[in-house]
Amino acid sequence: MDRLRAFEVFVTVVARGSFTRAAEALDTSPANVTRYVNELEAHLGTRLLNRSSRKLSLTESGEALYERGRAILDEVAEAEAAASSASVQPRGRLRINAPLSFGILHLAPLWPRFMEAHPEVELDVSLGDRVVDLVEEGYDLAIRISRGGSTTHVARKLAASRNVVCASPAYLRRYGRPEVPADLGAHRCVRYTYAAMADEWHFTDEAGKVHVVKVSCVMHTNNGDTARAMALAGQGITWQPTFLIGEDLREGRLVALMPGYRLPDIDVLAIYPSRRHLSAKVRVMVDFLAEAFRGMPPWDRAGSKKRAG
Repeated sequence: MDRLRAFEVFVTVVARGSFTRAAEALDTSPANVTRYVNELEAHLGTRLLNRSSRKLSLTESGEALYERGRAILDEVAEAEAAASSASVQPRGRLRINAPLSFGILHLAPLWPRFMEAHPEVELDVSLGDRVVDLVEEGYDLAIRISRGGSTTHVARKLAASRNVVCASPAYLRRYGRPEVPADLGAHRCVRYTYAAMADEWHFTDEAGKVHVVKVSCVMHTNNGDTARAMALAGQGITWQPTFLIGEDLREGRLVALMPGYRLPDIDVLAIYPSRRHLSAKVRVMVDFLAEAFRGMPPWDRAGSKKRAG
């Protein structure tokens, strides 16, 4: 059994949600896909997938192998791309999609450096918080802020960002300070529309216990800068990532609330459609961004540059 191929088949089955769709993606037959998965299960001596007529689900062993298998395939693809593209000059148009606020604050300052290093690459950067379909809409690369990664594309983690519940000093003087998540039910909250938590905010305390609170939102917005502006104006409590409000917290314009309770962190990811035949222009961009955000990200550094305004 070709174990690397078996890993690829298994990961594709999980990502695509069926043996048939995996076969189409891998340009093989459903019978071959089934054979590889069966042989992998026999080799490991454990069931990886629960199969039914309607859907597939991962066993505990399957979940563990899926995460490690994806990581192994990504590393192999990166090694292959580095070897095959080492002598290829990155050139041509590179279409990138990125979130609006993150793109303005943290990516825009990097583009001149990249273009200086790779003058034959033409950047086409589109900013917006809607999740685009890379293949359907013709993007080579997307930067996404996510907790779940991507089940359909290759994802490389560039950095992490903390989510922080915050309010302005003026708001706290007027309405008081929530001490525990349950207190938020009596406060004015501002919600970011694309957030998975919606109007139920999930916190974890220092003992690992999860607290879920239903909040009353005076505003919903699909833009993080708008939620930040509302909080700065003393109009409500919001939660935002430190890449957006880190400087506000350091300067005291916003105050972090309930330090004993954490929201889930989020990852900054580079997403691209395929790990095979990765173009030189995509490879050098992903490597460039990974290097730019290496170590502690700029938004969590105490001496980072102040945001204008």
